[in-house]
Amino acid sequence: MKFTRVVSTMAMTAVFATGLLPLSVSADDNLVNVYSARKEALIKPLFDRFTAETGIAVNLVTGKADALLKRLEVEGDATPADLFVTVDAGRLYRAKDAGVLQVATSETLDKLIPAHLKDVDGYWYGMSQRARTVFYVKDKVDPAELTSYEDLADPKWKGRICIRSSSNIYNQSLVASMIDANGVEATEAWAKGLVANFAKPPAGGDTDQLRAAASGVCDLAIANTYYYARLVHSNKESDNEVAAKLGTAWLNQDGRGAHVNVSGVGVTKYASNVESAIKLMEFMASDESQVWYGAENNEYPVVEGVEVSPVLKGLGEFKADDLELSKLGTNNRAAVELMDRAGWK
Repeated sequence: MKFTRVVSTMAMTAVFATGLLPLSVSADDNLVNVYSARKEALIKPLFDRFTAETGIAVNLVTGKADALLKRLEVEGDATPADLFVTVDAGRLYRAKDAGVLQVATSETLDKLIPAHLKDVDGYWYGMSQRARTVFYVKDKVDPAELTSYEDLADPKWKGRICIRSSSNIYNQSLVASMIDANGVEATEAWAKGLVANFAKPPAGGDTDQLRAAASGVCDLAIANTYYYARLVHSNKESDNEVAAKLGTAWLNQDGRGAHVNVSGVGVTKYASNVESAIKLMEFMASDESQVWYGAENNEYPVVEGVEVSPVLKGLGEFKADDLELSKLGTNNRAAVELMDRAGWK
């Protein structure tokens, strides 16, 4: 049995304002509609394999994370989306807080996904991991000098650090993790010290910071591991040359461990095909999918024991912070406010 909901004129106006085309809304067990902030090339082949194995079709709409979240809010109960895929626990928290997700009940996911890599209430599950750490210029920095995130505020690094702006969710989540570890007051003092050590005003993405370090603008670049892995894996010689000049430093290895985050997925509040949507989530958490998903996205698997891609193996083993990632969301506002007070543009 199938049915179609009609999206209101107001909702449709907002949908087209995002530049995203609408999908039909069908309560068909053989169809899952997905809104994804991950690029099509990095996720569609996985969904195609799911369809081949299960017979359940997947309609995919990709776009910017914030635009997709806004679309879910505007569409309300008229949304065609069954799943929302996005990056960073901070954004997943925003989706939960906005009321556009529902609890997904799955014994399989609860068994496979470690507790700290999923929402405490079951609204979302991490599907891949990335670490946010320091990459150093090999001929300018002794890696023994790099011990902790806290150390990056030391005046010895004055004029030597590249990092993107405070508006970036990855930086906000890093600061949120430090609030959990050290408190707001100490983290604000750290942020002021870090800002004093910037080699240039924050601009561009993580790849831009890596390239700036390799070109001599700074000695340290803070970035997510998959940006560096892309340069290593690139078929462009210029990208490979950037990566060759940089080394990876794993921080806080004698303490809480390196900061990690996730890309994740949740069932939308008004999903028509909840059962099939959860089947797709479980498929994404299977060993075979985790290997593919991690390799294509240059990220670490969330399921323990799954093989890490050769490029990431090359970065070496490290101790990861096992902070409950939901806290990155609850600490986000405090993180943004202290970053503003610290003068982090």
